[in-house]
Amino acid sequence: MQSMSQGQGRPAWGPLLATALPPLLAYNLTPSATLFNQLLALGAWGAALLLWPVASGGPSLRGGGAAMRAAVLALLLLLGSALLSPWLNDLPMSLAWQAGALLVAALLVLQYGARVGPGWSGPAPSLWAGFCWGLLAAGLLSLLIGVIQVFAPQLADGNLIARSGIAGRAVGNLRQPNHLASLLMWACVAAVWLSAAGQLGRRSRPWLLPVLLFALVFGVVLSASRTGMLGVVLLALWGLLDRRLPRAERWALMATPLMLALSWAVLSGWSHASGQAFGAESRLAEGAGSPSRLAILANAWTLLKMHPWTGVGWGEFNLAWTMTPFPDRPVAFFDHTHNIVMQLLVELGWPLGLLVLGLLTWVLFAAWLGSRRAPGGELALMRRCAFMVVLMIGLHSLLEYPLWYAYFLLPTLFALGVCLAPERAPAPRPAVGAGLLRMGGVLMLTGSALAVWDYLRVVDIYMPPAKAASLESRIERGQGSVFFATQADYAAATTWIPGPLALEAAQRTAHNLIDVRLMMAWAKSLNASGDVERARYVVARLREFRSKQGEEWLLECEALREAGLRDLPFQCEPAARDFGYREMR
Repeated sequence: MQSMSQGQGRPAWGPLLATALPPLLAYNLTPSATLFNQLLALGAWGAALLLWPVASGGPSLRGGGAAMRAAVLALLLLLGSALLSPWLNDLPMSLAWQAGALLVAALLVLQYGARVGPGWSGPAPSLWAGFCWGLLAAGLLSLLIGVIQVFAPQLADGNLIARSGIAGRAVGNLRQPNHLASLLMWACVAAVWLSAAGQLGRRSRPWLLPVLLFALVFGVVLSASRTGMLGVVLLALWGLLDRRLPRAERWALMATPLMLALSWAVLSGWSHASGQAFGAESRLAEGAGSPSRLAILANAWTLLKMHPWTGVGWGEFNLAWTMTPFPDRPVAFFDHTHNIVMQLLVELGWPLGLLVLGLLTWVLFAAWLGSRRAPGGELALMRRCAFMVVLMIGLHSLLEYPLWYAYFLLPTLFALGVCLAPERAPAPRPAVGAGLLRMGGVLMLTGSALAVWDYLRVVDIYMPPAKAASLESRIERGQGSVFFATQADYAAATTWIPGPLALEAAQRTAHNLIDVRLMMAWAKSLNASGDVERARYVVARLREFRSKQGEEWLLECEALREAGLRDLPFQCEPAARDFGYREMR
């Protein structure tokens, strides 16, 4: 395969920075560990839309092929569900604005990717080259970070290099092993395209791609991610089945399972010789599936059977699951089912959930079909590699929820847009579409900057500066946040004196994520407000989590019973009735 011409092959900096920078940011401020990564992704993609424009004309929100219209419709249905949830489900507006902003950005980046696809010339190939170089850079630098986290953890300062909270496992600066593994798999796909397109240098370096793939697969073993190991199998299948790939790239891909085995042997030998932890061995001992994730899927299925038509509501899974009796529930707190299919069904219900999933399935099938039918050449390879980017994160989405993070969602939608681009560029027409993308880029760029300022109002609650105002004043200021008010509500619910005001804050923040501390404070505020039965119902749900903190709080009940006291505190008596989760919000 001949390499691209020099003009077309020069990578554009916009997509390169948008894919490379967000996963590499380690700096964070409490209470969110990865919010700045997400806002950086939104801002960087906004800058790409604004400063690296694409040709006018082409697909639009209403135009494009049938598959593109299906993708847009699916995103619009999700957007509508998110924005209507405050009225239908009492979801706090701040959470609706978060989801809405992310979905609007996804729509814009999808359109941007569609203008970079096979039907376009001019700047299009350079934008895709920048995208791939960004993925490869993010993967290689994240690999370096992972090596430090495992072999020299004392060098991780938490600001430039994140500290791993799991002994013997790399987590990258995203602080999550599966996120690191998916990033490394994306980097493998990008390396294949860059190699096949002659972007890695002279063709006299056939060793370079295998070396890159081995390094990235080594990083997957460092992460001990079972999802990442499945991704390695997917890479090998790609090499085996895609006969239009150049021979060198096919052989390199098919060798990735051997690279995985060799990496495992090297790390296992190092672990046994040094006495250091090797996270992958302990993960293998757990088996192929996670018991807690299988349990949460079973609980979600029960909720779906209880609410088949409308689901529990957008953004309501955690509240509905926590406030529904499940004696066999997993003891960890889950705000997601860890499976995109079940998540959409349980929150949207069968009718709307199946409609959205049907549209997405059609879109994926069309993307796969387009990648197979695309005529030979570099642009056809671009479409097939773009499909592999989507497929890799789709695999991850069956086991977790990476698409709820901007640094995964936006690159995925860009690649999907490339897959769904027309085979031939349409006739030029007034640059309305390109102008809208630039306007969208401005909104994404400025919106992400404003969101940082908005978030700092909440940070002041948890990390007060010198001569800070009172905690109550900081909480009240944080409750005025556009996007993060529920974080301030959490502080109010858990620090204010139990009563009506703390109860209102607890009910609002319960739509975000419920934990032991919040459940205890919530129950106390319900009791202080005179709603003893609901307070006892919350305590009954708390007992199901079997947490040490909750059990310590309830220890006094046994002591008081043994002392013969009849008038026991509210938490020591069972609830007289069950409540639906809608009655608790």
